[in-house]
Amino acid sequence: MKSLRRVIVDFKKLTPEVLKLLVDTYPDGYDDRNIISFKNAKGERVEAVEVLGGDTKYLVKISAKLEYTMEHYDAEDYDDFDDDDPEAVPEPDLTED
Repeated sequence: MKSLRRVIVDFKKLTPEVLKLLVDTYPDGYDDRNIISFKNAKGERVEAVEVLGGDTKYLVKISAKLEYTMEHYDAEDYDDFDDDDPEAVPEPDLTED
């Protein structure tokens, strides 16, 4: 069996494809049981949630921006972008209410 490629994804590199995988995998959001922690190459502790897409396991770093974007996800927002375009997912303004 072929092993999965592991890719760490920061919010700045989040693509519509990975965002959709996240929303499909965690339709009600993720909680503490879904969060994994590990040390990155710099020895820093990273918390992430895991999603599978094809032959890749994505470890998406968690953040308030990620939670907000998942909560406000609408597939139509990404119709004009390629699935792998990291420019498609805008950084939310978390100061708005």
